[in-house]
Amino acid sequence: MLQVFLITLREGIEAALIIGIVLAYLSRTGRIAEARAVWAGVAAALLACVGIGAAIHATLGGLEKNAERLFEGVSTLLAAGLLSWMVVWMHRHARHLSEHLKAQVEQASESGRPGLGLALLCFVAVGREGLETVLFLFGFAGQGVSASELTMGTIAGLGLAVVIGVLINRGSKVLDIQRFFRYSGILLIFFGAGLLAYGIHELQDAGAFPVVVKEVWNINHILNDKAGVGVFLKALLGYNGNPSLIEVVAYLTYLVTSLYLFLAPAKAQPEAVASR
Repeated sequence: MLQVFLITLREGIEAALIIGIVLAYLSRTGRIAEARAVWAGVAAALLACVGIGAAIHATLGGLEKNAERLFEGVSTLLAAGLLSWMVVWMHRHARHLSEHLKAQVEQASESGRPGLGLALLCFVAVGREGLETVLFLFGFAGQGVSASELTMGTIAGLGLAVVIGVLINRGSKVLDIQRFFRYSGILLIFFGAGLLAYGIHELQDAGAFPVVVKEVWNINHILNDKAGVGVFLKALLGYNGNPSLIEVVAYLTYLVTSLYLFLAPAKAQPEAVASR
């Protein structure tokens, strides 16, 4: 539930910030009447994400066990990749997000049908966040998160994101956005490492991925990953009491690489230097 809450909270805040920037710019330039197109794009994106989620759930329910493992493995690996891209991209481009969105709003307004352009802009922006969330939720569901935990975590995360988004866009200092994205980003990288290792585990169980060494160690008799503290560590850090060799290598490689890209100083990031 902690994973689900943090993912939906972060994704919700990102979406709220995007919509807030667009609405504020429209208001400042005297085009607030075009806000209807913004909300139309948001509504269409939410409906599309719900529909895609329902379709995936229906498809998954009709699969045989081995096919289900393949599906869960591939979708979890995809979720881990998207999570990495989301965290690193937002960290590197957050400072230019406002200018980028304003330029896109101007392009939409200069088109023959500005309302449609704005609706598409918001549909893509919110839809991207929503699809990422759908994939993450299915990845966590595969790790054993119950339907009730998914539901409660999603409602709590999105609900708080909406409240924070409204307060921020009204000028409230309720949250230090930079620190939130930084610290939550580090935690999400650990989530991503766990998703990657779990995806590989599922593909190995399905016979679609080599095993090499089945168990590098087995300490489940000391700290079981299916009970007590082990379950919490599995959710938080991707802990596995008996990982295979490839799981260990993938987990550590992902963790080190992602943390380096995320924590590297600005001078080590060509895009950030060039933008100055």
